[in-house]
Amino acid sequence: MSFLRILFLLLLTAGAGAFLLSPVGTRLAQAQEAVVAPDATPEQEAADHIADVRKRLDALAADVERRASDDAALTDIKARVDSLIRDVLKVSVDLRPRLNEIKSRLDQLGEPPKDGQPPEAAAVTQERHRLTAGRLEINTLTGQAEDISIKASELSNRITKMRRDLFAEQLFAHTEISMDVFSEAASSFSQEALDFQRTLSSWVTFILKFKRAPLGIAVMLSLSLALVLMFVEYRLFGRLIKRDPANEAPSYMSRLSVAFWSTILPTLALCVFLAATYFFLDTFKVLRQDIAPMMAVTLAFVGLVVFVGLLTQAVLAPKAPSWRLIRVSDRGARHLVTAVLLMAVINGLDYVFGTVSEALGSPIVLTVFKSFLSSTLVGLIIFAVSFMTPIVAETGDPRAPGRPWPRWVAILLRLVGLGLIFLSAVGYVGLARFLATQIIVNGAVVVTMYIGILSGKAISEPDRFGDTRVGRYLERRFLLHPVALDQTGMAAGLLIYLFALSIGIPLILISWGFQPRDIEAWLFTMFTEVNVGSIRFSVFGILGGILLFVLGLVGTRWFQKWLDGSIMARSQVDPGVRNSVRTAIGYLGTALAGLIGVSAAGIDLSSLALVAGALSLGIGFGLQNIVSNFVSGLILLAERPFKVGDWVATGTTEGFVRRISVRATEIETFQRQSIIVPNSELINASVGNWTHRNSLGRVDIPVGVGYDSDPRKVMAILEEIARTHEGVLRNPEPFVIFDGFGASSLDFRLCFFIGDVLNARGVKNDIHVMILERFRAEGVEIPFPQQDVHLHVRSAGDARRPGETPGSGGPMLAAVDVLPRMAGDGLPADEASGSLPR
Repeated sequence: MSFLRILFLLLLTAGAGAFLLSPVGTRLAQAQEAVVAPDATPEQEAADHIADVRKRLDALAADVERRASDDAALTDIKARVDSLIRDVLKVSVDLRPRLNEIKSRLDQLGEPPKDGQPPEAAAVTQERHRLTAGRLEINTLTGQAEDISIKASELSNRITKMRRDLFAEQLFAHTEISMDVFSEAASSFSQEALDFQRTLSSWVTFILKFKRAPLGIAVMLSLSLALVLMFVEYRLFGRLIKRDPANEAPSYMSRLSVAFWSTILPTLALCVFLAATYFFLDTFKVLRQDIAPMMAVTLAFVGLVVFVGLLTQAVLAPKAPSWRLIRVSDRGARHLVTAVLLMAVINGLDYVFGTVSEALGSPIVLTVFKSFLSSTLVGLIIFAVSFMTPIVAETGDPRAPGRPWPRWVAILLRLVGLGLIFLSAVGYVGLARFLATQIIVNGAVVVTMYIGILSGKAISEPDRFGDTRVGRYLERRFLLHPVALDQTGMAAGLLIYLFALSIGIPLILISWGFQPRDIEAWLFTMFTEVNVGSIRFSVFGILGGILLFVLGLVGTRWFQKWLDGSIMARSQVDPGVRNSVRTAIGYLGTALAGLIGVSAAGIDLSSLALVAGALSLGIGFGLQNIVSNFVSGLILLAERPFKVGDWVATGTTEGFVRRISVRATEIETFQRQSIIVPNSELINASVGNWTHRNSLGRVDIPVGVGYDSDPRKVMAILEEIARTHEGVLRNPEPFVIFDGFGASSLDFRLCFFIGDVLNARGVKNDIHVMILERFRAEGVEIPFPQQDVHLHVRSAGDARRPGETPGSGGPMLAAVDVLPRMAGDGLPADEASGSLPR
């Protein structure tokens, strides 16, 4: 650990020194030294600032004319011009508060007196003149700033056009290819070799004499950083970049994941190490002006070759057929790896030798010859690859001799190879070199991006993330359930998409001729200021607004829980009041968080007036019910005709209130069914609340007994039963009402009060059982409905049909009368009928 701390301190010291030596640190120091006089007014500061910007803009315009043929210099100048545009536009922003102050003060002073009116005080007139002059000065400065901004924008557009023309001129430059060119190049090559040897020898002598200590520090820091990167990479990501030799049949997702990360992670670590090496060497002044570009291109060449080598090994896997992403034979995989790596080396060396020639001032014909040779060799290699037989045999055995390419692939490879050779032969060497670079570099980058996207897609599929090593580790470490693990896989897939695109797209743009400063400018513009019509916003501002909104929501939820659990719960506040307060705080906090987030995002709330008008129109027509429910919810929360936990009855719904929101109220029935009732129905309709004021309630139990029962005895029994139950209140006392004479019984009603109406069902159940048991013991009959059936029998002769004669032996006919029978009714003795109770 002590070694790591010392290494961290060394890196921190070196980084701080490098920052102080960098242009950014120099500008920061200059800015700190340039302290404005404390008595300087904002107008004077703005005027000095505008004059300084105008002077710097004129200097940049002169630099454009001097360095019109240097694309890198033009890129740097354009970035500085764009910075000046943003800098000068801040003048108007900085002066706006002062201008608003002056306008407010003038409004307070009012209009000057007209002719015939009493004159105003001299002090007021003097103050108005001073404010008017200040407003005129601010308007003048704002106009000057806008003029400079327009001039700078024109210069920026001019630089862009110059760079575009310069790129097209270099790309389509034509050179006569002849034996004279080759002989001149050969003679120049020997001279360049001698110049390179002398330059390298003098640089080594310079280092040994004057820069041994800085070189040692730079090398030590670079090696230390390399060791740290290797340790971190293999400690944290070792499982992602290593193939499992015991796994003879890895899944497609595992092969994609290993191929992507085994290419990306080592390449990124190497690029960081190479960039740090150049940074330390340049920071400690080890690199001379003529050596610096050669060192930079050499380090870039190393990074390119390693990247292409890692990619080919990851995709083709010559020594691990089971991990291969492309169905090629073992021999075909080895040949393809050799061919691709050879093309990368040839193309990279072309750029290395070209930079050496440029740094040493060699004739242009030598650079043309090197590019011609590299483009021709790359074309020949591609042409030779088209005749390979790399496709795996029909048997599927990778060790068997392979089959040739599909016909269309072979034709395409031959056309590309012959095209590069032809362009080089006819003199378009720059175009051939550019195409060869795109084939090698962009091909490798696009393949890597494609593998990354496929990996992210595979991981995002349902129930696939849990099969990966990372997924299994997260499942064990955080005890994730399947749904959470699947959602984590979706997030991991999205992050892989973004990672692959953020790495690949800048590399493709750089290979197309864009400078890193261009990408930095685009990213700065995209994340700081995006114009859509008259609306300006920034991605950083939006992200900041979202972050503040999320923090506001988190703070609101925390405050709700703290207030409810720590304050109101300990104070024994009614649950309904707690729910109302908690809901109100939630909506208030959400609204405040939304306003803060929108303001932080840079969105002018006044620009939402049109949207608010449209919403008002929509509310007037299509959103009436929503607004009605919303307002009704606010009324319910404020008036509280019922609260959470109350037993309510509305229409056909009866149950307990579980939640009250601004749109609807949730009622849970006794069958545990949740009914969502719009708030407007609860406001506009009658709602019964059993527990509105208190939980005291009366229970009525109807009881019917036989007509032969003693009514006073029945009433005494019922009152005694009610008094003996522990759930029945003694005050008010229970009582019995004789309701009347029913069809089959004498009807009574037992009325009693209980302390908690929510227990009514249990008490009624106990009382019912006690009544039944007591009536049976006392011999009191509980009748059921009865009816009398009167059967009248007569002979068939009493009702003859037309044409029949008496006594013809027709069937007996019967008539049935069904009459309700009252308890205690009797029948006459001479009634020739049967009485059947029902």
